[in-house]
Amino acid sequence: MNRTPKNPSASGLMSISDTEFSRFQKFVYSNFGINLTQEKRTLVVGRMQKYLRQNGFDTFTKYLDLIEKNPTPNALSELINRISTNHTFFFRENDHFEYMKTTALPEIDKIMQRERSNDLRVWCAAAATGEEPYTLATVLKEYYGVNYGKLDAGLLATDISVQALEAAQKGIYTAERLDKTPENIKKKYFKQLPDTTYQVTNELKKEVVYRRLNLMNDVFPFKKKFHIIFCRNVMIYFDKQTRDTLAKKLYDCTEPGGYLFIGHSETLGRDDSPYDYVQPAIYRKKS
Repeated sequence: MNRTPKNPSASGLMSISDTEFSRFQKFVYSNFGINLTQEKRTLVVGRMQKYLRQNGFDTFTKYLDLIEKNPTPNALSELINRISTNHTFFFRENDHFEYMKTTALPEIDKIMQRERSNDLRVWCAAAATGEEPYTLATVLKEYYGVNYGKLDAGLLATDISVQALEAAQKGIYTAERLDKTPENIKKKYFKQLPDTTYQVTNELKKEVVYRRLNLMNDVFPFKKKFHIIFCRNVMIYFDKQTRDTLAKKLYDCTEPGGYLFIGHSETLGRDDSPYDYVQPAIYRKKS
């Protein structure tokens, strides 16, 4: 009786050679700005092996040959989803949202009044599955109240991941993701579904425009600058050169007097950053 030999790696961890890992590092760095050190080698194999096997790749070389030749948006999205950690929830690092209400928005209101403008622009540059942009939308609506409708307010949310953006547009979340959400906000902007998950109301959904964008693009396709930019827990993956380059691009997209919020575990060098330092994880462009 003939038997097909079993793949010796089918039930264990796939291997990745030095050459393959070097190619993988270069591809990820050039496309996402993420610096994968040797310490991440086992993590890469652990997170990629199931996907590779399911799609008929028995070596990293075959996978790299294909994605280097044809880096489609879906292929890039699948890769970034697997090598990055997408842990987020509503009102994460809430002191940023409190600062928005007490300081940033009042300051921006003064600028808008001086310019006789009602055009408020906010950008969430790492939207993930939507928790952060929807949080921002609730903050804006609650801060301005009945006057919100008088504003030409725009909230843009971008991410490189197609799957994450699709989840964000559906706007359905587990109760755990809303643990830190104030009860009045939860009742006002979310509907509990029969399976105990929560769905964002259509009223809130319509305030957020989702678009796919790679922050490593040389040029961002924006006609106008933003008063507030949230780019949190992204640069933690980058080396200094990539952080500095991104900070410059974000600065160029910021209105004079506008604010940049980054993650609490991130920092911009005070000597190198074009922004003025306000407090940990908050920066401002001179007005």
